[in-house]
Amino acid sequence: MSGFPAAPAGVAAAPIDSAADTHTAPGKRTVLMLQGLMGPLFRKLGLGLIAAGHTVHKINFNGGDRLFWRLPNGIDYRGSLEDWPGWLEQVIRERGVTDVTLFGDCRDHHMPAIRLCRDLGVPVHVFEEGYIRPDWVTLELGGVNGHSSLPRDPAWYRETAAALPPVPPHAQVPSSFRRRAIEGLLYNAADVLTRWHYPHWSNHRPWHPLVEAMGWVRKLRRRKEREASSIQLLHDLEASGATYFLFPLQLDSDAQIRLHSPFAGIADALRLIIGSFAAHAPLDVRLVVKEHPLDNGVRDWRQETADTAELFGVADRVDYLAWGDIVPVTQRARGVVTINSTSGTFALATGVPVVALGHAVYDIADITYQKGIDAFWADPVAPDVQTFAAFRRVLVERCLIPGGFFSDEALDKVVRHAIARFEGRALLPE
Repeated sequence: MSGFPAAPAGVAAAPIDSAADTHTAPGKRTVLMLQGLMGPLFRKLGLGLIAAGHTVHKINFNGGDRLFWRLPNGIDYRGSLEDWPGWLEQVIRERGVTDVTLFGDCRDHHMPAIRLCRDLGVPVHVFEEGYIRPDWVTLELGGVNGHSSLPRDPAWYRETAAALPPVPPHAQVPSSFRRRAIEGLLYNAADVLTRWHYPHWSNHRPWHPLVEAMGWVRKLRRRKEREASSIQLLHDLEASGATYFLFPLQLDSDAQIRLHSPFAGIADALRLIIGSFAAHAPLDVRLVVKEHPLDNGVRDWRQETADTAELFGVADRVDYLAWGDIVPVTQRARGVVTINSTSGTFALATGVPVVALGHAVYDIADITYQKGIDAFWADPVAPDVQTFAAFRRVLVERCLIPGGFFSDEALDKVVRHAIARFEGRALLPE
């Protein structure tokens, strides 16, 4: 008997790479990993936890997961989403799982897993892109973003932060877009080529990987044109001294939009924001719509922005920035309109007023504008510096760790600090 739970009806049980050790030493954990980021994050974290004396299991939902795991105790889940909670409960009980970790709490398999773990009293450690970027990643207990347990009371942050020591010195880490792209390509290729082995697998993203790949091809073919038009726009804005508001687009497939905002997608948000701008913004200000750097190019957001601006009669006051560093364009903005993007925290850190239209952890009185978008255009109010500093300090203490996902140095730092958090230790010195 291997202790492996029976497969759902009609689905063959997947092999286990090695026998599980269900007897965990005192003080040690038995960690079950679900889906991670596309890339080696969970493999490196698994190696680190094993080296620290913990037991680690990993469930693979597709060939991409399996490609980047390649360690003992990998378990293929080939069943349906309907059968998943019961199957997972057997794994947790028979393996003696003490902790579950995953990347993103809104994926189809992760949402029922979190509910199950809550019922079983098993802590769930959720990774995400950092609430504050760059050089930080999120590791929060129970849920992130709209599912976060962080309060929305500014006085609580000021009081809590006052009792905390200063943040340890924090160094920048390198990050490679090329590496991110290559890891995504390898993951998706392994996924597509092994769909036969995972008959019930369905990606949480709305597009087939081949559709996304074609979008990226079209986008890359126009790279020089996109860069040239963006450089010209930035030059014109600076030369004219124009006053503008910034709306940084988020990914249309992001759960932040689909589950943690009032919008069905980015197109809905564009209509509301540009419509409000047309009706309420002073006539001498502009709106700059900034494309997300990881947008896959499947939808032409430049054209949709232009069409929406034309519809509301403000085509001559709405600009589209397809490329470029968001830092300088944010710093010069009169204000930032966001749904719940982490670009909002950068704006707040530099003192730029922000209005959030979705469920954002930083949408707190004294930090973000609270009177709604229609009033924001005429009277944006900068964040209270002390309250935002307190908010940031509490974030670091409770749900941020130093590092990143797209270089070996950044990943090593994440693994080192994540293990410290798992073991209840403070952030390690740099």
